[in-house]
Amino acid sequence: MTTTTGGAAPLLTAQGLHVGFPGRRGELPARAVDGVDLDIAPGEIVALVGESGCGKTTLARSLLGLVPPTGGRVTFAGKPLDYSGRALKSYRKRVQLVLQDPSGSLNPRHTVYDAVAEGLRIHGCAGDEQAAVAEALARAGLRPPERFFLRYPHELSGGQRQRVVIAGALVLEPELLVADEPVASLDASVRGEILALLLGLREELGLSALVVTHDLGLAWNIADRVAVMYLGRIVETGRVEQILTEPQHPYTQALLSVLPEAAGEPVVLSGEPPDPSRIPGGCRFHARCQVLASGEAQRSGVAEACRTVELPVLAGGGATQVACHWAALRGRRGGDKADGAKG
Repeated sequence: MTTTTGGAAPLLTAQGLHVGFPGRRGELPARAVDGVDLDIAPGEIVALVGESGCGKTTLARSLLGLVPPTGGRVTFAGKPLDYSGRALKSYRKRVQLVLQDPSGSLNPRHTVYDAVAEGLRIHGCAGDEQAAVAEALARAGLRPPERFFLRYPHELSGGQRQRVVIAGALVLEPELLVADEPVASLDASVRGEILALLLGLREELGLSALVVTHDLGLAWNIADRVAVMYLGRIVETGRVEQILTEPQHPYTQALLSVLPEAAGEPVVLSGEPPDPSRIPGGCRFHARCQVLASGEAQRSGVAEACRTVELPVLAGGGATQVACHWAALRGRRGGDKADGAKG
């Protein structure tokens, strides 16, 4: 079994994960997730970052068991995920989804109480339902909880609705939250409160979380580790401070360059990501790579490898890794210089 940076066995592991969708008439299948290894340790928050269409939401849904993989496997608490109905129901009690749009997640005809209690009823949980709902609302920051029992979603602010969605996940006492763009639909003033709530829940309950986002700035504020995804694969992964202060992959560098606090000019990537049914050979980012476009890779002699030599799937552990011929060349040059200095 693989282990994380801290040495603990992972809570959730994806190994060689593939998710494909049948193509339309005459078209090749779309490889939405095309070989992914990923670990999440107990109590760890991992940010999965990338542009729209890179496969990150499909990966998250596959980890939840909502989209069965077409290859590879998902392991939770040391056991392979069982996709039979009863086993999957039990798994989804332990791994809960928090969606981007709280308005779309909540039934407008259900009170807050019923929205939070729904999971308890689906799973047939015994015990004091009212006490469990009240505790979940309080943990989500809606206090006193009884004040919210009979309210409807339209009577709440956006931040309060998102807290209700989080309470609906917490009421089942999960071990892992999968949060898909959890603050994207919220005002800037409220985002910090929800992120602080997620961090507080990790400290209070030992929750692990996978946070799916296009925003590396959000990752900086909440994550322990970052996995950067492009066209179905993770292209760079490591501790958040390492990735955000010393990004190695040109794609990560481009994503960081558009943050408000970034120094220098933003990197404008050419074109759109390729069709996942027609993934190019070599490095799948090469057609949009600003390093290749600048001519540096041509002069170094690495450009041909970028276009023709496929890169390996990155391992799922916590070490900093990058899938990039240019970064590998720079690393070798740095090592050569260091060896020369020692000599």
